[in-house]
Amino acid sequence: MRRWLVCVTTVLVLLGSGPLWAGESVIETIQKKGVIRVGMSTFVPWAMRDKTGELVGFEIDVARQLAKDMGVKVEFVPTNWSGIIPALLTGKFDVIIGGMGVTPVRNLKVNFSEPYDFTGMSLVAHRKKADGFTSLADFNKKEVTIAVRIGTTAEMAAKKYLPDATFKLFENESQALQELHLGRVHGVVASAPLPRFQALKYPNKLTVPLKEDFTREPIGLAVRKGDHDALNFFNNWIRAKQSDGFLAETKHYWFETREWAERLK
Repeated sequence: MRRWLVCVTTVLVLLGSGPLWAGESVIETIQKKGVIRVGMSTFVPWAMRDKTGELVGFEIDVARQLAKDMGVKVEFVPTNWSGIIPALLTGKFDVIIGGMGVTPVRNLKVNFSEPYDFTGMSLVAHRKKADGFTSLADFNKKEVTIAVRIGTTAEMAAKKYLPDATFKLFENESQALQELHLGRVHGVVASAPLPRFQALKYPNKLTVPLKEDFTREPIGLAVRKGDHDALNFFNNWIRAKQSDGFLAETKHYWFETREWAERLK
C-alpha cells in the first residue's frame, strides 16, 4: 500500500512540474536548416528601412549577431504587430525579436527570455494643438485625441494612463505620426526614443512635453511555449552579450546618437 502511494505521489509530482518538451527544440531546427527566421515589425529605431530598402536598426543588429553566433543565416519576416504572436504560434518564424515588451497577457501565450533591454513610453505632441500641456493630466481629457499603434504596449500604456482621452488606432507608427503632423491629433504615444527623435527632427511643429518617460518595461525575445532548450540558449546568449558589451554598445548607437539618420530614406 505504501509503495503504491509513493508511485502515485511521484507521478503527481512529475505532472505538477509542467509539460515536458517532447519535440525537437527550435534551436535544433535552426541549426539543421542553417537559418533563423525572425519575426519583426518596423519601429524607429528598433527596425527600419534604409535608402536601399535594407532593414537596419537595434533589433536588426541584435538578430544578425545572434545568427552569427549560432553559425547560421538570418531571415527577417516582417509582420503586422497586431498579428505577430499568432504568426509565431503557427510557425511562420522561430522567434520574435522586435522590441516586444514583456507583459502578463503576452506571457500567457508565449515564453519570454530574460530582458535584453528596457524601454519606456513617451509622448510627442503637436505644438499648437497641445500648447501649454505639460503633464499627463493635460492630455487625459475627452476632447484630447491621442494616436497610437494598435496591439502595442504603447496602446496599453496610453489607455491606462490616459483613460479619459479619445484614441485613434493605427497599424503602424508612420500613420499615427502623419495624423500628428496634419494636426488631427494632439499627440502620439510611442516607445522611447521615437517621440524625442520626432521632436528633434521637426522642432517647429512637434514637442515632447513630458520631462521623463512615464513607464518602464522589460524587452525580451519571444518563443513558443514548451521549448526549454530554446529559452536556455537565448538566456545565456543574452548574458554573454551583456558581458562583452555588445548590447550596451548597440543600444548606445541606435538610441543615444543620430549617426544613423542619414542612412534612412
